[in-house]
Amino acid sequence: MSAIVLTAGLYSCGTSDAKDEKAAAAEAAPALQAFNLQKGNLSSNIKIPGELIAFQQVDLYAKVSSFVRKLNADVGTQVSEGQVLATMEAPELNAQLSGAESKLKSQEAIYLSSKANYDRLFETSKTPGTVSQNDLDIAFARQKSDLAQLDAAKAALREVGDNRNYLTIRAPFSGVITARNVSAGAYVGPAGKGSELPIFTLQEQKKLRLVVSVPEAYTSYLNSQSEVAFTIHALNNRKFSGKVIRLAGALDRKLRSQHIEIDVPNDDKLLLPGMIAEVNIPLNSATSNFVVPSTAILNSTKGVYVIKIQDHKTKWVPVTTGRNEDGKTEIFGDLNEGDTLITAATEEVRDDVTVPAVKVGK
Repeated sequence: MSAIVLTAGLYSCGTSDAKDEKAAAAEAAPALQAFNLQKGNLSSNIKIPGELIAFQQVDLYAKVSSFVRKLNADVGTQVSEGQVLATMEAPELNAQLSGAESKLKSQEAIYLSSKANYDRLFETSKTPGTVSQNDLDIAFARQKSDLAQLDAAKAALREVGDNRNYLTIRAPFSGVITARNVSAGAYVGPAGKGSELPIFTLQEQKKLRLVVSVPEAYTSYLNSQSEVAFTIHALNNRKFSGKVIRLAGALDRKLRSQHIEIDVPNDDKLLLPGMIAEVNIPLNSATSNFVVPSTAILNSTKGVYVIKIQDHKTKWVPVTTGRNEDGKTEIFGDLNEGDTLITAATEEVRDDVTVPAVKVGK
């Protein structure tokens, strides 16, 4: 009997000690570090290759079939708007001009004759019975027909004159000649072997366009006044800057990216069209999102979560992540500003369990 009592007493003492140890362990467990959820903006950027191109570029061809008589510019020549770059000759145009002038004079004479005839008949018809109305109508119709022929002759003369003007090629804008593909005496025109290449290529280089294709995921961070910095590897990574001036407003179907252009001043001609630039594009969102330390995001086999403390219990909240910069990440999910989240989320912190102690930091 005494042995049974002793055993019971030992069991009772063991159970009490175990409970005390658990309580002590719970009290000794360190408090979970947490923070209050706030909204903020991440200042991040991406680096994308871009290409510098001329602000304006045009290939100059001959409009009419002719021979090059004189070239007034060569590769590297700085030209002004309206400056004569080349003159051509086409003797047949002179013959066409003479023919058009002769035809115009002939039509003028015919029209003056028919007009004078109508005027005489009209004056005579004022005396009753002298001229029939039919004869007067025929004379008037003849005058109108000859006037139309005269207008056609004038138009033909203008056409030949315009074609002769095409024998002089002028610069449509100020710039630099970057290519010359013919020499004096070459046959040029809208058809023929000599017309495969342009006579000149003219570029405006005092201002360049920096062309960049921005991936779809980053297009929402851009606007028409975004400041952009870029470096040129060929110039020892020298830094330049500019503003986004033009956005395509649509995505390229093949690349899934938006075409943007930045105007770059180039008065010193240091930059050249065709140079490759490394463009640093800032990603500054116009709206604030929830920003948390990257350690607060739990990437488990079930998905991506943050652990919220609510009523002294844990709650796994599914989220999606946005940009990541300097140890901070944007998150989107069923959360409210001021929610308490665990700073270092791990799978050891189970869902829907009581949290003994929480220390909320800034």
